[in-house]
Amino acid sequence: MSGENHESSRSSTDSTTEKNRRLLVRLGLVVVGMFVFAVFVMPPLYDAFCEITGLNGKTSSQAAAAPVATDMARTVTVEFLVDTDMALPWDFRYERPAVEVHPGEITRTMFFVKNRDGGAMTGRAIPSISPNEAAQYFKKTECFCFAEQRLEGGAEKSMPMIFYVDPALPKHIRTVTLSYKFYNMTEQAKAASR
Repeated sequence: MSGENHESSRSSTDSTTEKNRRLLVRLGLVVVGMFVFAVFVMPPLYDAFCEITGLNGKTSSQAAAAPVATDMARTVTVEFLVDTDMALPWDFRYERPAVEVHPGEITRTMFFVKNRDGGAMTGRAIPSISPNEAAQYFKKTECFCFAEQRLEGGAEKSMPMIFYVDPALPKHIRTVTLSYKFYNMTEQAKAASR
């Protein structure tokens, strides 16, 4: 009798162990799925949403047409902030931290990057504007952010950015902050070239 109880107990334990193993595998697949979604699916969806709606200060990734007129009676301060993702060993800096512009006036400024790594790397600068309301009025006619930037190990690069502030910018906005963050796109660039 005790042998039957022992056999029944072992069968119950084996069944519980098998259920736990299946649950662990399912949970592992959920975690992997969430990681893939967060890293590979969500960023392009978010960028597309922001570009379409103009939310979160995302600027267009297309070159803008030249302005029609310049509002010489008004001045707007455009500030620049730069940052680099920790996964990209590049130095990134601007020519000047801020410029004063008249809405409609075409302005050119320079940005500089240097690859501190020994090997070739590819980076992509993602811009954002604050206040968010100003994003639709900030127009870039030329920008390094329109394409990925590839730098050999130790190489440096000067990158122009040409822009204007649309004269339709609401009058209460006197300062616009343009932020760029460079992200490491080396693996994606390698995969795309295969």
